[in-house]
Amino acid sequence: MTDFAHPGAVPIPVRIIRRVSDLCGVIAALMILLSVFITCQMIFVRLILKQSTFWQTEAVIYLVIAATLLGLSYVQLLRGHVGVDLLPGLMPPGARRVLALFVLIMTLAMAAVMIYYGYDTFHLAWSRNWKSESVWGFPLWIPYLTVPLGFALFFLQLAADLWMTVTGRDNPLAPSMVPDIQPQKEGH
Repeated sequence: MTDFAHPGAVPIPVRIIRRVSDLCGVIAALMILLSVFITCQMIFVRLILKQSTFWQTEAVIYLVIAATLLGLSYVQLLRGHVGVDLLPGLMPPGARRVLALFVLIMTLAMAAVMIYYGYDTFHLAWSRNWKSESVWGFPLWIPYLTVPLGFALFFLQLAADLWMTVTGRDNPLAPSMVPDIQPQKEGH
């Protein structure tokens, strides 16, 4: 995340979206922590108490998937998604900005598709009362809800990044973010 000299330089909606993304990061971390505790409890129940487990594995899977999806916006806020820096490092600043705009717009389009189809799947699970096929019979609309919700939060963070890039307040591929790639001089 870029630090700005004046807090007023960042519009209020962008600040709100950034705080929501921060909150999503905390929630995702807590979900992963909970999944670790559940895994430890499952190991204890199986190995020490010699009892079977019926909900723990499924709960851990749903928690990790939800943490991944709800954490998308936080990772975008930190610019932590995997990227290839070779091409931007070779480009002049203006071209880097155009590339950043293109990437943000294409990612917004992909997120919009995921929101649409994720909502469709969630709605089917909700309206038809789908449950997992395990003994637990967990309602599937809950984990399916994390797909449109996670991508909607990701979409908002992408939109905030796009706004900051379009208005010239930020450039995700600025030289400070991308190492300069210089050809090696002979003899060094």
